[in-house]
Amino acid sequence: MRKNPKSNIVSNENSIAKSNELSMSKLNNGLTLQQMQLLSFAIYSSQKKTNTSFHKHEFEKYFDISKYPSKSASEDAKKLIDLKIAATEDLINDEFDYWNVFVRITYKSGLFNFEWSQYMIPHIIELKEKYVLLDLKITAKFKSSYSWKLYEYLKAHYGYWTKCLKREELLNLFSVEENKSYVKNTGLFKKRVLDVAINEINNYTELEVDYKEIKSGRSITHFEIFWSKGEVISAASANQLNEIHKYLNAIMEDTFKIIGMNDTEKRDKGLNILTSAKEIEQEIESEEVSASRADFLITNLKNMLAQINILFVEENRKAPQFYNWLEERD
Repeated sequence: MRKNPKSNIVSNENSIAKSNELSMSKLNNGLTLQQMQLLSFAIYSSQKKTNTSFHKHEFEKYFDISKYPSKSASEDAKKLIDLKIAATEDLINDEFDYWNVFVRITYKSGLFNFEWSQYMIPHIIELKEKYVLLDLKITAKFKSSYSWKLYEYLKAHYGYWTKCLKREELLNLFSVEENKSYVKNTGLFKKRVLDVAINEINNYTELEVDYKEIKSGRSITHFEIFWSKGEVISAASANQLNEIHKYLNAIMEDTFKIIGMNDTEKRDKGLNILTSAKEIEQEIESEEVSASRADFLITNLKNMLAQINILFVEENRKAPQFYNWLEERD
């Protein structure tokens, strides 16, 4: 695979895994972006929480959806319950094999429950063969379902850097083969589908994608898609972030003790440490931190706390000793 200079922080804790077969299938055929998000969150819930239930407000918060009415939930569930996978589809040799993704989807008082088909389980649980990892915090930035479909398709072709697809195959990949406007007008298809998908992938992911048209006479017959991959950096884990907050809280608790120190030089050193700690706090609140960066910050915070403790010990040693007249009088 070709490399590009981009770098993306990817969180395993926010990622879902899908078999390559599933990612290259037409699982997302005809789904809206919100339905794709709901399907992915069902996979996420099954993989991360080991159960298939989640509340509507969890889904809304995760994908920054302001309001998800029960009517929309019902329409989306009806679409998902009809999902089928073609394990085999070779009509020339008189053979096909289809199976359903879900057996049942229930919803009551804001609680979803998804029951997977037994044939689906090997494609999302305990995957050992080739599979695709999708960070849902990255795909949540997509405004178009076309971006998600192309991104997942390209990631499923790990090790490749180019793919030549017939015009009809590309229309089929985006599930717009029935759209007469796109079938008749390639320029419109490029503007509203292909270019939209490529721009979002280039803006939000580790991939850099482009394409060129292949013509026969004046007609476009093929599209050659080519892409490169940037560096993927592991995001800080929840345990690392918790440890950072633990040290930050311990340092901030000493704020008034530092301000009240008698020794000006030691007080200034303490205040500088507080300033550095606040800068770290702002950093982890304003941007995603890599795992290696988190380790570095944890080491720094440990040293800061140790320095503050040394300052307090030295301050107490030099504190003036007051004579207790009450004890002398007794």
